Amino acid sequence: MSETNKITADHLRRRAVVYVRQSSASQVEHNRESTARQYQLVERAVTLGWTREHVTVLDQDLGVSGSGLTERSGFAHLTAEVALGHVGLVLGGTFKNQFEERVDIRSSLKH
Repeated sequence: MSETNKITADHLRRRAVVYVRQSSASQVEHNRESTARQYQLVERAVTLGWTREHVTVLDQDLGVSGSGLTERSGFAHLTAEVALGHVGLVLGGTFKNQFEERVDIRSSLKH
């Protein structure tokens, strides 16, 4: 099944979110290509069927470490919106284990 076959009208009624993040100011400075690729994910959402007006970019966490007790406001906003059912698609660079402890995003997006 192709990616576009997995996207339903219900997904498209909700927002697409592009989560842009680098873990440190140094990464933001030295990995500009990675940051640019993450911003280009807006175009991917459009290709998958969302209008630009329905794609939200969350980049408040650029340069914010995920370790320790540091609050990542962009990620907190993202998980809240997913949990509320407002998001039909999440795109980002690498999520690693970010979602495992906070919300099962896959089941939230399937409904």
